Amino acid sequence: MNASTLIQKIWNFCHTLRDDGVGYGDYLEQLTYLLFLKLAHEYAQEPYGRDTHIPRGYDWASLRSKTGEPLEAHYLALLHRLGQGTGMLGAIFFKAQNKIQDPAKLSRLVQLIDAEDWISLDADTKGDLYEGLLQKNAEDTKSGAGQYFTPRPLIQAMVECVRPEPMRTIADPACGTGGFFLGAYAWLTRPGQTLDRRQKEFLSRKTFSGNEIVASARRLCLMNLFLHSIGDLDDEPMVDRADALVGDPGWRYDYVLANPPFGKKSSMTITNAEGEEDRDALTYERQDFWETTSNKQLNFLQHIVTILKASGKAAVVLPDNVLFEGGAGERIRRKLLETCEVHTLLRLPTGIFYANGVKANVLFFDNRLKDGQVHTQGLWIYDLRTNRHFTLKTRPLKFDDLRDFITCYNPENRFERKETERFKYYPYAELVARDKASLDLFWLKDDALDNLDDLPPPQILQQEIIEHLEAALMAFRDVAAGLAK
Repeated sequence: MNASTLIQKIWNFCHTLRDDGVGYGDYLEQLTYLLFLKLAHEYAQEPYGRDTHIPRGYDWASLRSKTGEPLEAHYLALLHRLGQGTGMLGAIFFKAQNKIQDPAKLSRLVQLIDAEDWISLDADTKGDLYEGLLQKNAEDTKSGAGQYFTPRPLIQAMVECVRPEPMRTIADPACGTGGFFLGAYAWLTRPGQTLDRRQKEFLSRKTFSGNEIVASARRLCLMNLFLHSIGDLDDEPMVDRADALVGDPGWRYDYVLANPPFGKKSSMTITNAEGEEDRDALTYERQDFWETTSNKQLNFLQHIVTILKASGKAAVVLPDNVLFEGGAGERIRRKLLETCEVHTLLRLPTGIFYANGVKANVLFFDNRLKDGQVHTQGLWIYDLRTNRHFTLKTRPLKFDDLRDFITCYNPENRFERKETERFKYYPYAELVARDKASLDLFWLKDDALDNLDDLPPPQILQQEIIEHLEAALMAFRDVAAGLAK
């Protein structure tokens, strides 16, 4: 069976389950459990003969030998047992639940997966299938899964600007479903790039390190990496289920690529002895932070600086408030401009994220030795927002929309750049002289303000109005939460 036929079969069955009220997210989780078991079963056979650490009687063979209610009962027992495991096994099955209540449909899904030899499929086929499911899940706005999914064209553009090199480490302290890891992996294995055995081993097992506090997102991330041939059944999970902001991990990385969660207030998820979760408001007090604040993005920005090597590079998606907020925000911006080389800002358009009401940017900066010197010479800003209109469905962001930015960024030598209509340079002295050292800079004229004939189509205008209103509501909720304390 070719790849496209297999993908269509998986999709068709997803639609069948949706008729029973099983959403993309629940389907994706069940697919994750069953795919992992089937792959482990295949690795246990010759010529591999590997110990997969799956207890006898709770393996793939035990599932496919049952049907009907005995299958459902055994599946529940299997999920519970494997969730008590360690390493990759325990991480994939942590708090796993059966969401397919019809035993006949569960049996059909087992048969569907059992019919294929998954190891023989190349990583691109398996990965494309899973990535397609992740994107479909993100598009289901009611599920809220979009907050863990960064648009892949944006990730590709960020990676092509940073250009990670082999044998270097890459971190993402809020890695969601693993998009930045996969983007970097694609760059490091791009056509024409030749890696020796040692480099391939490092790429698969030592390059990536992440955090994801949400158990379901972490599970999907690990499976996504596994299907792309990143990681191994015998490895400890490269994604920790822990809040990255709680403390210094003790490790330093060559690159950080990240899109920290939106929303200004930090919280910590606490799991009690019964496995139940609760979220508490949290202000992080860390000696290695410049400022103590409850603003989540400002904390992630400070954390990213602390985990970079002295020569490390970062590309981080940040909401507009990080660019202009006063108080702790201003003090953090000034320290960042002073101690790091902050060199590029990409102003992103609205309508590209699955989480609504988001006005965001990508900040590129390089870490520097803390020697008391000012390391930012000036900031190059690319405006992809003014007079650009995108929506998730009718006008989605594509990689071609970011090609001009990459050209202006000039990854081959970013010290040789030229200003264009959308790409402007602001020297350090001008930045720090601005009110609150605000980096919220625009210079292009909004054509729609002068010429009503040039207004975008009604559906795009409607979406932009919705996003502006949702952004305002988010701001009001933050104010209300602050007043309630």
